[in-house]
Amino acid sequence: MAEKRDYYEVLGVEKNADDQTIKRAFKRLAMKYHPDRNKEPGAEEKFKEINEAYAVLSDQQKRAAYDQYGFAGVDQNQGGFGGGFGGGFGGFDFGDIFGDAFGDIFGGGGRRRSGPTVQPGEDLQIQVSITLEEAVKGIKKKFKINKHVTCDCCHGTGCEEGSSTKECPTCHGAGAILKGNGIFRIQETCPTCHGKGKIFEKPCKKCNGEGRYPGKQEVEVDIPAGVDDGMRMTIRGAGEAGRNGAPAGNLFVFIRVKPHPIFEREDMDLYVDVPISITTATLGGKVEVPTLDGKISLTVKEGTQSGTQLRAKGKGIPSIHGSAVGDLYCRIIVEVPVNLNNEQKELLKKFDDSINGKGSKSSSNLPGVKGFMDKVKAFFDGIADTKKNK
Repeated sequence: MAEKRDYYEVLGVEKNADDQTIKRAFKRLAMKYHPDRNKEPGAEEKFKEINEAYAVLSDQQKRAAYDQYGFAGVDQNQGGFGGGFGGGFGGFDFGDIFGDAFGDIFGGGGRRRSGPTVQPGEDLQIQVSITLEEAVKGIKKKFKINKHVTCDCCHGTGCEEGSSTKECPTCHGAGAILKGNGIFRIQETCPTCHGKGKIFEKPCKKCNGEGRYPGKQEVEVDIPAGVDDGMRMTIRGAGEAGRNGAPAGNLFVFIRVKPHPIFEREDMDLYVDVPISITTATLGGKVEVPTLDGKISLTVKEGTQSGTQLRAKGKGIPSIHGSAVGDLYCRIIVEVPVNLNNEQKELLKKFDDSINGKGSKSSSNLPGVKGFMDKVKAFFDGIADTKKNK
């Protein structure tokens, strides 16, 4: 006798899978290996194995016992499947297993459709591109979409004025039909009456009795401030019109925020590169930085290094859920001067000598020098004093 496989392995799910995941896995495998559909050798045994695994993993108490003790915790000789599949599935009740897992798709057991149903229109989805500025402030966008619209001749009823209805000859008023043979049968919406169970004596000529026809419709989307790239908005009832007066589907709008040439976004915060001169980085000063509302002035401290971030509070993106606002982070980029003339190069050499302690202006000869910035100040003060004495 072949060794039993782990129940989770049989259904192809993880051990931490939730009930819905286990149910979907069982449904998929049961449909694949059901003996009425699959005549391959071994399919029947596979079907038994799948149902045995599901019977345990779908029951919270049995699953807990199995997780703790393995097969010993769910001894099949104690009211399990033992012998239940003998005699060509004679002892097997589809209502116990398929009724919960398969809903109303099985005609031979479980919950069946009690009468005609109405199918809503199909959902649609579109993508809307906006700029970062529009994402920050919010914007209303209008556009036209191709979709089925309600027939303006019959107003969605699908019949001519005064026309009566009669029972659908395909489903005999049930709104659904059964497909398949034997035990395994699938219930589908009737293709003739689309689930209504009735058809019209005189269908509308403009929409051919559907109550809708292909057309275009203008839609306005109110995009709120703070939206981010990839967000989805739902406009209820803006999808495809339903057949014969059924509710319309929904329209899903996916937001695409275009890349900005200057700013980078991370959640509610913005980032921008701010180039400054080596003199400003060394001595400090004021620098203008761009924001989405215009320019602001920030203070650069003495000795600021390249890569330092300055924070402008409240200059980022507003929260889509409330009054909070993100910040703007300015990444300092210290620019190294190029194309220097001889005089400028000579000054830099003298500066380098003063920093490295070479020549008459070394750090050891400058009184009161306590660090790099003191050396810088002393160097430039020395140049200024030299010019005054000339």
